[in-house]
Amino acid sequence: MKITKLRTQVVEFPYNPPMGLSANNFLRTGSCVLVFLESDQGAVGEGLVYAFNGDRIKLYHDLVASFASLLTGKDPTQSGAIFAALWGNIRTLGQSGFAVNAIAGLDMALWDLRAKLAGLNVANLIGACRTTMPVYHSGDYWSTLTLDEIQNNAAAQMKQGFRAFKLRLTGQNADDIARVKAMRAVIGPKNALLVDLNQRSTVTNAIRLGRALEEFDLTWFEEPLPWHDHAGEAEIAAALDTPVASGESVYTSRGILEMLKARACDIVMPDLQHMGGPTEFLKAAHYAQAFNTPVSNHCFTEMSMSLLAAIPHANWVEHMPWLEPVYRERIELNKDGHAVMPTAPGWGFSFDPAAISKYAVT
Repeated sequence: MKITKLRTQVVEFPYNPPMGLSANNFLRTGSCVLVFLESDQGAVGEGLVYAFNGDRIKLYHDLVASFASLLTGKDPTQSGAIFAALWGNIRTLGQSGFAVNAIAGLDMALWDLRAKLAGLNVANLIGACRTTMPVYHSGDYWSTLTLDEIQNNAAAQMKQGFRAFKLRLTGQNADDIARVKAMRAVIGPKNALLVDLNQRSTVTNAIRLGRALEEFDLTWFEEPLPWHDHAGEAEIAAALDTPVASGESVYTSRGILEMLKARACDIVMPDLQHMGGPTEFLKAAHYAQAFNTPVSNHCFTEMSMSLLAAIPHANWVEHMPWLEPVYRERIELNKDGHAVMPTAPGWGFSFDPAAISKYAVT
């Protein structure tokens, strides 16, 4: 049993309308290096590396391709040894940032291939804990949108079956209170509302805002401070009744461990790419379990779902539709608005050949 080839394809797809991550930062296109690990058994493992607006996508492609010799000819069931070799190889590049993102795509493909060879979904390969899970819609609630726009988006997504939503805040307290009030008016008191400051605030202002928003029964209060200020996050988490969520911007399981040791948040949400792939994502979850801290995901819904299905203390799936253009399957909701965990071998989500052909970048 061997990996016979590492194959890549760059794709770029438009977002219409563009998403206003902030007043000066619009997401107009999504770009990916799609990663394929072919095997002599016929199974092909799939992973990807994602970039906003095509940012440095050629560098990502070249870096991913440079690891071919560490993968071809290797037994995919010995993925622990392959993963260790990849990490050792980037020692001089730095084991965070750009190189870690590139390794993530390879590790995603390794897990997908290994699960397909076993005929199991990744969740069942690990040992699944659940078949459904609470999910929140994380798109269409940007800080650049008007109150009418976010209300219309919430109404439309409720018709699709969603029962939980994440609203981006601006850091301007009066503004943010109005935005939360407008969302509650549409979704009602029983559906879940999460808010995200996207690292825009200060300790004093975040505590003031968090207390003002407590009457709206928020599920969590996300990323009030710059990602590295764990002491400040801990101060906010201790001051508020609303749980504080954070962790998407740190790298590797060791970054999550540092947050946990600082008591920086009540919920950790590792990013699959920033972790360096599923192997480190699961290590981060194990650290969180030792600190009795729930785990959610940041983006990468199509692969994170299978990991969360196997994590006993996972509490929410973030559904971000950024990667939907390259996938054949779509997230499925049950009558309660929960996500139905995938069951097909591998990730349970697979790249769409027609979409690859349509969006391919040469």
